[in-house]
Amino acid sequence: MDRKFVNDICAALPGAQVSDPWGGGHDAWKVGGKMFAAIGAQGTGVSIKTLDIETAELLIEVGRAEKAAYFHKSWVHLPWGIVETDELSERLHNSYGIIRAGLTKKFQATLAPFDA
Repeated sequence: MDRKFVNDICAALPGAQVSDPWGGGHDAWKVGGKMFAAIGAQGTGVSIKTLDIETAELLIEVGRAEKAAYFHKSWVHLPWGIVETDELSERLHNSYGIIRAGLTKKFQATLAPFDA
């Protein structure tokens, strides 16, 4: 797993766009202007949104993730190799779904269907 793997998955999600808001080679994936995945300039892994703080804490506790620096406590960092490709893909889709669900219904209606 690497930056290309994550970028390929994210690019296929309806309405997903990538930017480098901080400069220096970051990949910040957003839908409706809200970030759902981020790869730092150093490219050590990907940070994603979880359903809540408790889920993030559980993933960290069982060794499936690390605390995501600079993000809210409901975000985790998945270093390359800490999870298998299927799990990483599922977590990216879940993060996207969480953020998408928080967008206005009007904006959601402009996006292609998505089944998490």
